[in-house]
Amino acid sequence: MTDLDRLRGLLVRNEVLVTVLDRARACDLPHWYLTAGCVVQTVWNALTGRDAGHGIEDYDLFYHNPADPSWAAEDRVIRMVADACRDLPVEVEVRNEARVHLWYEAKFGVPCPPFASTEAAIDAFPAVCSCVGVRIGRDGSWHLHAPYGLDDLFGLVVRPNPVLAPREVFERKAARWKARWPELTVLTSR
Repeated sequence: MTDLDRLRGLLVRNEVLVTVLDRARACDLPHWYLTAGCVVQTVWNALTGRDAGHGIEDYDLFYHNPADPSWAAEDRVIRMVADACRDLPVEVEVRNEARVHLWYEAKFGVPCPPFASTEAAIDAFPAVCSCVGVRIGRDGSWHLHAPYGLDDLFGLVVRPNPVLAPREVFERKAARWKARWPELTVLTSR
């Protein structure tokens, strides 16, 4: 069994996540992935016997469109996805990763170079275990991006990613996650 097969087997336990994946596919966004907490936390919930939606605050849908990095263009996509998901009991947070560098420093206190792709943005998440993105292709096949593999995710290990995120961002996330999933092992160094 491949990592993707195992991951898919765990993710399909979350019907909302699968529905968001299907609706994202229908929106046909450029270079999109469902990523971050909703993916990671669905896996943790499956591995620890919790309800599929336990602790999931939102569903992160990232795409990359450098052709128009304006807020107006991103807002149109946000509204389109919100309309497509209006009947779901969750928030789908949509971001054009081609424009993150425009606001990142104001929010997190450190500059962020422009991301060349959605994959590059996923690679920069604060924790290695959360550097995971999935999408469903037009043909129904599942695609995975996991630059560090899935060992930490499947092993319930949270370790800092040295690529970009400030230490405080990692520590806040790790503390919040540990409170919701006490089975996690939080490491302080890579």
